[in-house]
Amino acid sequence: MAKGIWGVDSAQAVTEQLFQCARSELGYPKFWGRYLSDVPNVSDGLTKEEITRLRNYGVKVLPIYNAFREAVGYANGQVAARNAVFHARRLGIPKNKVIFANIEDFFAVDASWIVAWVETLHPTGYRPGLYADPTKGDFAAAYCEAVQRNNQVAVQAIIWSAAPRPGTTTEQKAPRYQPASLNCSANIWAWQYGRDAESCPVDTNLVDRRLLDFLY
Repeated sequence: MAKGIWGVDSAQAVTEQLFQCARSELGYPKFWGRYLSDVPNVSDGLTKEEITRLRNYGVKVLPIYNAFREAVGYANGQVAARNAVFHARRLGIPKNKVIFANIEDFFAVDASWIVAWVETLHPTGYRPGLYADPTKGDFAAAYCEAVQRNNQVAVQAIIWSAAPRPGTTTEQKAPRYQPASLNCSANIWAWQYGRDAESCPVDTNLVDRRLLDFLY
């Protein structure tokens, strides 16, 4: 397997200072993952100015939605998807781009929520993404059950795997692209292989080249 395309994500807003830190200390990211809305003590919400800054540098934006506490129940999945679409439209992110739901390994998650996320997002023109750890918690079982309920989950959803985690590196020293997989059909097109780099407050990632078309 090829090395994958290197990039970063951050809970902090991408200031000129943070961009230059990542660029000089780690490498030139091809994409930057950012959160669509403010979540107190967790993440700065993405702004239009930030999108402009990143795109002017030739860096694609990877949108993440994290304004929920658990990923349980069909109705809650619908609400999360509608809110994510609202923020994506507000920021001018065009259709046919992915929005990743941030399902942390400590979150409760079930198949109904995942099915709702996919079934609600897909008709809006956005591509449903799921950021999760396939090796911990309920995600792997919930995702594969969701695929059994509706095969469109396997077809439409893009998985951003948070495991394994060998640790942050520079672009030059990034590992080969080997994210943890699932025991059912899944498009695992992104891998967060390192968290909380010492030199700059970013996480380091690799993605499959196919994902780039779905980033803004």
